[in-house]
Amino acid sequence: MSPTVSRSKPSFRAKPNRPERFAALTRTLWVLFGAGVVGAIFYVFAVSVNLFNLFGSMPNLKTLENPKSELASEVYSSDGVLMGKYFRENRTPVGYEDLPQNLIDALVATEDSRFEEHSGIDAKAMVRVAGGVLTGGALGKSGGGSTITQQLAKLLFRTREDLNDGKLNDVPGLRMLITKTKEWILSVRLERNYTKREILRMYLNQAEYGSNAFGIFTASKTFFNKKPQQLKLEESALLVGLVNGPTWFNPVRNPARSRKRRDWVLSQMRKYQYIDDATYTAAVAKPIKLDYKVENQNEGIAPYFRVEVSKMLRSWAKETDHDLYADGLKIYTTIDSRMQKYAETAVADHMSLQQKWFDAHWKGQQPWRDENGRLIPNFLSTSIKRTERYRSLQARFPDNPDSVKYYLNKKYRMKVFTWKGGEKEVLMSPMDSLAYYKRLLHAGFMAMNPLNGQVKAWVGGINFKYVKYDHVKQGKRQPGSTFKPFVYVAAIDQGYSPCYQRPDVATTFPAVAGRPAYTPKNFEGSFSGRTFTLRQALARSMNSITAWLVQKLGPETVVAYAKRLGITSPIEAVPAVGFGSSDVSIYELAGAYSTFVNKGVWTAPMMVTRIEDKNGNVLREFVPQTKEALSEETAYLMTYMMRGAVEEQGGTSIILRGGFKFPYQMAAKTGTTSNYSDAWFMGMTPDLVCGMWVGGEDRSIHFRTGAYGQGSRLALPIYGIFMKQVYKNNKEIGISTGEFPKPAQPLSLEIDCSRYYGGQRDTIPYEQKLNQADLQDIDKEDI
Repeated sequence: MSPTVSRSKPSFRAKPNRPERFAALTRTLWVLFGAGVVGAIFYVFAVSVNLFNLFGSMPNLKTLENPKSELASEVYSSDGVLMGKYFRENRTPVGYEDLPQNLIDALVATEDSRFEEHSGIDAKAMVRVAGGVLTGGALGKSGGGSTITQQLAKLLFRTREDLNDGKLNDVPGLRMLITKTKEWILSVRLERNYTKREILRMYLNQAEYGSNAFGIFTASKTFFNKKPQQLKLEESALLVGLVNGPTWFNPVRNPARSRKRRDWVLSQMRKYQYIDDATYTAAVAKPIKLDYKVENQNEGIAPYFRVEVSKMLRSWAKETDHDLYADGLKIYTTIDSRMQKYAETAVADHMSLQQKWFDAHWKGQQPWRDENGRLIPNFLSTSIKRTERYRSLQARFPDNPDSVKYYLNKKYRMKVFTWKGGEKEVLMSPMDSLAYYKRLLHAGFMAMNPLNGQVKAWVGGINFKYVKYDHVKQGKRQPGSTFKPFVYVAAIDQGYSPCYQRPDVATTFPAVAGRPAYTPKNFEGSFSGRTFTLRQALARSMNSITAWLVQKLGPETVVAYAKRLGITSPIEAVPAVGFGSSDVSIYELAGAYSTFVNKGVWTAPMMVTRIEDKNGNVLREFVPQTKEALSEETAYLMTYMMRGAVEEQGGTSIILRGGFKFPYQMAAKTGTTSNYSDAWFMGMTPDLVCGMWVGGEDRSIHFRTGAYGQGSRLALPIYGIFMKQVYKNNKEIGISTGEFPKPAQPLSLEIDCSRYYGGQRDTIPYEQKLNQADLQDIDKEDI
């Protein structure tokens, strides 16, 4: 009998009762929740420190405490007037006290109604956003989740542009999550570092409003021509409404949409009880009334001057690690806003008249002519090849000249500069436009204080918006007879007296090294044979006596004196040097002439006095650059010599006493090139030296006769119109009406030349007869 094996019954674990199951589930949930919290904390920590460079950079504490926004640098005149700005983003910050309450209320009601209750993150809004995502929305598109502080973080630190350089940022679905996490972290940090008022101020100063307006100050000025504190309720609502869609809600381009958005902002203000029903009803009934003007760098005071200053400032900024277009610098210049206005008005008044005469002079004809007065063939077709439009068409149609020609002759609607109303919309082709602008006369004008070098007025052209080329420093042309003082100062410095006499006879430079013999002629084309003093010769701008001096001194000596007096352009030492055969700028001539007034001390033209940072700390102060170039006596004698142009009978600038009736001491020099392509004038008083040029863009475009094209007719009146206003307001702007100061020591040379005239008054030469006759034609406003 086999043994019996006993088998026990299988045992089963007893099922836990319901309370036990619930407790276990609870423990599991707590574990998962704890793990989630720890994971979230670790994730936030990892993002904040950019663990293993997975999430991209974050601002450090220093950056957080001093967030940098782009601020426009401002340029001021010497009398404290804002002239213009340098910017990429046109932003000027304002303080909280400059913000109206209705603007603050509109912002909070629209963007973050619980702004005062949270610490950077609005939990209720987050729940709403999460619900939106769970029901099919997308992160960042559910709406209403970002607080004002989070939006500020996004604006200040460019979280969606600059902080997306981590390894995980390119993973689909993670980029926005990481970005939003950074904004949450930064908003909490901002709330710890700044008060609620400071956050509101920073937000309104940082936001973009469209139309190149960054910050509430620029936005208020752009759309309403007001300061922020002057904004009305409905205006504040409109600007707040712009923040979420600067282009979409632009009141100029989309007025109906903009008004609807404004009214919604007002309804939010009513909803959160910032305004009552009556105020709301009255506000939404009002139409949008704009005073709209986009601020740009074509406008403002002295735009040509500001461009030239920017060249120097960019060099300084590079050396000192500053950003001219973003650091909010304050640049204080030497320009006097009143004198600048007089100069701009003088150029505009005179040039509009000259253009009218020029158009009549060439009516029915094309003005581009060669030295013999013959029409230059293919002038426009050659000139168009130097334009940007031609180059772009060539790149677009490299092997298709017919297409290039087609588009160059296709007519478009465009605006052009005119002297009537500033600009006009016309139907023109690029070739038509080129021909139109080639017919315009251009001008440059500069005024500076010779005693300290400060530039007081600078007009680089006829209209900066349409003609950017600067004719003060950038442009260089043959100066004609305005170069003669360099000949005469060399003569005076080497012992010649203003009363030294010389006959008006021909002087011939012999042929050398392939250069033919050269006999300069006087303006009227003949020689009188009569004797003149050097003062008379310079006053009448006589070529014969100037040529004799160049021959006696040598062209090299003339060049040396020009260089000593600050001329930096290349000057060729040839017999014609004394008649301005080498190109120079108004800027150079004004600085050189100032040496005569400033007792022989050359002073470089000075444009900026100091630079401050955005907090008013002085970063750089500028002092005049000077050098002794002449003796005090030589400088005074030259001033006396050039007074002859205004005082001597037959002087080329006698119109200043006759037509303009100036009773004060003035010194002057006119200049005209041989074919009238360049007309110049230089004028001097004890504390103001002015230089000006008038001519065509191309040297082949000019008047055909001296009756219209000489310096005393085409350039001098600008000076007269300008000085008329300067003298009218001389006490206000501090300009002297006194005489040129004499040297401290007695003169070693005789300057009273009256005994050489023998009581006989000279007849007026042809050039001066033209000046007097022209008085009949000059507009009353020009005198």
